[in-house]
Amino acid sequence: MKKKIVLAYSGGLDTTVIIPWLKENYDCDIVAVCVDVGQEADWATIKQRALDTGALACYVADVKKEYVEDYVWPALKANALYEDKYLLGTSTARPLIAKVLVDYARKEKAYAIAHGATGKGNDQVRFDLGIMAFAPDIEIIAPWRTWDIKSREEEIEYLEKRNIPVPMKKKDSYSRDDNLWHISHEGLELEDPANEPSLNGMLKMTVPPEKAPNKSEYVEIEFEKGIPVSVNGKKLDGVSLIQSLNKIGGAHGVGLVDLVENRVVGMKSRGVYETPGGSILYYAHQELEHICLDRQTYAFKQQVSNKLGEVIYGGLWFTPLRESLSAFVDSTQKTVTGKVRLKLYKGSISAAGVSSPYSLYNTSIASFTTGELYNHADAKGFIKLYGLPVLVRALMQKGNKGGKAAGKAAVGGKPKTKDAKSKGTAG
Repeated sequence: MKKKIVLAYSGGLDTTVIIPWLKENYDCDIVAVCVDVGQEADWATIKQRALDTGALACYVADVKKEYVEDYVWPALKANALYEDKYLLGTSTARPLIAKVLVDYARKEKAYAIAHGATGKGNDQVRFDLGIMAFAPDIEIIAPWRTWDIKSREEEIEYLEKRNIPVPMKKKDSYSRDDNLWHISHEGLELEDPANEPSLNGMLKMTVPPEKAPNKSEYVEIEFEKGIPVSVNGKKLDGVSLIQSLNKIGGAHGVGLVDLVENRVVGMKSRGVYETPGGSILYYAHQELEHICLDRQTYAFKQQVSNKLGEVIYGGLWFTPLRESLSAFVDSTQKTVTGKVRLKLYKGSISAAGVSSPYSLYNTSIASFTTGELYNHADAKGFIKLYGLPVLVRALMQKGNKGGKAAGKAAVGGKPKTKDAKSKGTAG
């Protein structure tokens, strides 16, 4: 029997080329594995395409539920972003795909796993590290790091020479990744940061903001311990909830990000991301945290969120650091329960009310009307102690300019004479 290679198969241009290329360069059978993380796909057609181009078998693993609950929700609870903008759509999905590939490689007794990530991209890091975490004994084959093909145009030429149908239109040759959480776009005019994105011909899930309705729409999200559980009063599972918000947000043009980011391998790249439902959830979750978390916890969580975004982006999902950061985040979410109302209008999201049984907002304290819990007179002593470093520095500066006596007077009253006896004070 021939050896087997398990291929991460999407049915797109790269993996359509990889099947015949592997068969031509390796004496082995190819088992294609499609991992369904919510991308819009005709799986029957894709499976047939894999078989027609030489795969021994093609499987589809539906892991949408696992993706949402074990990968998306941890990122959401952390409000994790990469470089202030990117909601980690591809970054959260790749570790799970790698884990699924290992499962199938074990079942098929494959000696290697192949993927279509390029030698310039982040996904090669995420796939390789994910595979290594579960199967350090399995060989990893990444054709883009070894073959002579240098561009998407050469890939198309490769297929045409072998009379294999090209699974895309040449004029729409953006490099895309899509799943339940987002759609990313790279290439074409985006390769020059000076160019404005051609949104009308690019977007798949979101309308350009100027084409959104002229009337705003309100949406209410309910959370339980940091996890969204309902939209507009209707309880939904995670997959259905994100799908619902994608439709609502996409219709209003929200969740578009144009980002020049720093890839793991060191170069800068540009992408346009559509994350309508995710953007709504991030905004709502943060609004809820503003009333449910105390100042110190919220401030430290911001640091954790930033670090977690870097860790997830860098493919380090299956590491003690990621697990530890997520454990801290989980501990902060115990009281992040409540409802958030948002207004969507032509690409914008704004807050329209938030409530929680664990709210730390106390009207008696915060109101302009003085209540029993707050005495204005207490502020004087607090400010004096809080500002003591400011006062001491100002006195030092004044003293160095020749005003020592005045400085002493400001601290302790009248300057002491030479005959005055000084008394020590306990430290």
